[in-house]
Order: sequence, then C-alpha cells, then structure tokens
Amino acid sequence: MREQVLRRVRQALQGRPRAPHPGTLDTGVPDAPAPVEHFADCFRAAGGEVHRFAGADAARRWLHGFAARFASVSHGAGVPASLALPAPEAPPRRAELGVSVARAAAAQSGSLVLSSRDGRRTQLLPPVHVVLVDAATVTATLGEALDACRGDGGSALALHSGPSKSADIGQVMVTGVHGPGRVIAVLLDDWPGP
Repeated sequence: MREQVLRRVRQALQGRPRAPHPGTLDTGVPDAPAPVEHFADCFRAAGGEVHRFAGADAARRWLHGFAARFASVSHGAGVPASLALPAPEAPPRRAELGVSVARAAAAQSGSLVLSSRDGRRTQLLPPVHVVLVDAATVTATLGEALDACRGDGGSALALHSGPSKSADIGQVMVTGVHGPGRVIAVLLDDWPGP
C-alpha cells in the first residue's frame, strides 16, 4: 500500500519544476519594541483583546467589573486566589466565562502558551476566555517562551493567538467554532503570586 501511494506521488510530480529552497527562516523580531507591547499589538491583530495593569488591585477591580456580566465562571487550576472571580463556579462546559493563567507569552507571534495543568476544558469550552499573564513571562520569540515552560508544562502545551477561527467551509471566516469566540489577555506588571 505504501509503495502504491509513493508511486502515485512520484508520477504526479513528474515534469513539475522544482521550487528553489526559500533559505533560512528569520525567527527574530526585527526592531521590535519592548516584548510586552509587541505581544499586545500582535495579539490584537489576531482578534484578541489586551488589558494591562500595574498591579493585582487594579486587575482585580477590572476583572470583577467584567465578570459581573456573566452568570457563571470556570477557573483554571493556576488562577491565584487573589484574582479569582466571585461569580458562581460552573463546570467548563456550562460556564459562560473561563479564566486561566498563561505559562508564558511570545511577542513574535502574539501567542499565549497555556499548560494542560491549568485545565484544557476551561481554556476551550466557555465562549469567553480571560487569560492572566505575568508580564515578566512575555518573551521576544516563541522559542524563548517554549523554553521557559520546559519541564513544567504538564502533558501538553497549547498556543492561543486570539479567538478560535476557522475558514474551513466556503472560505468564510467564523470565530468561536473550535474554542472561545472572545479571548482577553490580562497583563499584570506585578504578579500577585500563588
């Protein structure tokens, strides 16, 4: 069977011109501003929202005001008690709002790195997802962000670069099909700890 498939691929490629190798991939962040600002710009460009706070008190006030619109919340395992929301707790499949913590973030791609230890269901099932980000964990490149999670990432790491999007059917962009339709990164310059 394998040989049949390979033979068909070879036949299909016969007579096609070879494309030249594109060269090395530039993975740097050219003339990027501070990583936190660059992350915020890239995350917003992908459809995400960003709010930045100097400390936990300001973040807590914003979170409580924002959460007042939702009837239920699901907290990830890593959410500090000081930032937990007062809304009624619900299982992720029923919660209107999910709150979790990023292990790191990459300015280069505007991506949040989330660990399965925090709870994949909370990260994927509620229609709105708030991700708490320690600004000190924002790195310039994706490689640096992944390195920061080495040995402490749980069974899986996920990259979230804004709301879930798909254009599989009819090439029409739809959000919220395979995950939250709204993702908000809440950056804290002074992380409150566990």
